[in-house]
Amino acid sequence: MQVGTGKSILNGIAIGKLKIYKKKNTVISAAEVADTAAELQRFEDARAKAIDQQTALYEKALAEAGEDIAEVFNIHAMMLDDDDFVDAIKEIINGQHRCAEYAVKTAGDNQAAVFAAMDDPYLQARSADVIDIAQAILDILQGVDNATLQGTEPSILVAEDLAPSETVRMDKSLLLGFITREGSSNSHTAILARSMNIPALIQCKDIQDDWDGKMAVVDGYNACVYVDPTPDLLKSLKKRQQEDQKKQALLQELKGKPNTTLDGRTINVFANIGGMGDVGAVQQNDAGGVGLFRTEFVYLNCKDFPTEDYQFEAYKQVLESLAPRKVVVRTCDIGADKTVDYMKLDHEDNPALGYRAIRICLTRKDFFKTQLRALLRASAYGNMSIMFPMITSLRELQDAKAVLDECRAELRAEGKKFDEKMEVGTMIETPAAVLIADELAEECDFFSIGTNDLTQYTCALDRQNAKLEPFFNPHHPAVLRAIKMTIDAGHRHGIWVGICGELGADTALTETFLRMGVDELSMNAKSVLPVRKIIRSIDLSKPSDK
Repeated sequence: MQVGTGKSILNGIAIGKLKIYKKKNTVISAAEVADTAAELQRFEDARAKAIDQQTALYEKALAEAGEDIAEVFNIHAMMLDDDDFVDAIKEIINGQHRCAEYAVKTAGDNQAAVFAAMDDPYLQARSADVIDIAQAILDILQGVDNATLQGTEPSILVAEDLAPSETVRMDKSLLLGFITREGSSNSHTAILARSMNIPALIQCKDIQDDWDGKMAVVDGYNACVYVDPTPDLLKSLKKRQQEDQKKQALLQELKGKPNTTLDGRTINVFANIGGMGDVGAVQQNDAGGVGLFRTEFVYLNCKDFPTEDYQFEAYKQVLESLAPRKVVVRTCDIGADKTVDYMKLDHEDNPALGYRAIRICLTRKDFFKTQLRALLRASAYGNMSIMFPMITSLRELQDAKAVLDECRAELRAEGKKFDEKMEVGTMIETPAAVLIADELAEECDFFSIGTNDLTQYTCALDRQNAKLEPFFNPHHPAVLRAIKMTIDAGHRHGIWVGICGELGADTALTETFLRMGVDELSMNAKSVLPVRKIIRSIDLSKPSDK
């Protein structure tokens, strides 16, 4: 058995034979041509056909993956009309007297290199889109038909890389999964794989040519591929795959149905996300929105402070993809167990009680304003709410809101648009916040209870310390009473109250939370449907049998 490792795009299992996906090598002549007018006409004809292809791919992606993903191919069609790209090709044909193929390949490589050199990971990933549209023109010019490369049997495709157009063109009934040596988790191909629920492994440097035809298992949970797996391992992973298939059946059964109890009470069931990579799971699992967007992952993925424009693009992309769903964004919660070198945070003996979250933001105002300005600008592109983490006093909340108001005033003066009516709330994750919840509620549009930290601080137990696991009780009566106190305080002041910690997905407590009066539960996306099933089985008009 061989084991290859890489980066997983989707938690899932794919089992089947491997097929090496090799594109045909075509030679491009660098020789001078005499009739440049003819080459220009060949290019224009091929470009027109390529635009038609992107339109067809848009329709196919729309049916298979939804409008947000299909929009990629509208963008590709626009890129094929981009003056800079087209002019660069024409200049090479006219100025260097080269054939259309040479001009397209050279201009495409040059523009892709520009994107690849950018600091922004999202823009870096766009280099693959440039290569994709250039290849589309080249295939037309050279009469290449890649449709037969997939084969006629169900298989796990193995390739150097896959372009978005190649992924969409494939027969999904024959595509069990794919493995690539290159690739980016921010690429449109990766987004497509997630949206279409295709287990995939990228950046797998262990790929071998002799894998062709061998039995394999892509294990998305552990980011690896097993080639010629042992019988016991194959049996175990088949069982895991069957469990996933049962969950998918549950998805189809409950998708589109309301989160309404038998006696008619409806509750919002949202998902927790860390960035664009989780959007597909929100859509697949039919979450009503996002109850916790952990923005610290924007910082963790950078080697230096992310700029306002970089953050704006990251937030905007999520909001546009999920509109009109509500997206509740938590401002930066760096510190404690989440640190980045460039922030130069001092070592702390007890970081959970130290310099973190809102404490960093209020003492590094420029840092805080950069994020708030980016969030405000992004709010114009979807349905955003903002909440502040680790609030322990009314003054902290008021100071945070004051900085937000300062950013609003700046953006108005600059003529930049944002949602003037955006909700502003706070996390309730400390006993202090619970005890002053009435005062906090007067300053908020909503509360979101972070049960992970609330449990840690209420019970004085470090949730990162494995030795304390026997003492850790997430159902501790004090934690549940704190949650009830918070819900009651919020409702006394007419604001909605949600739960976004791990307990939100705890189906043993779903009925308890509904009887407390919680308005929203947010969880990992894969827990949405199991929780929906529980909600739809509860009758709150009858006494609890628990």
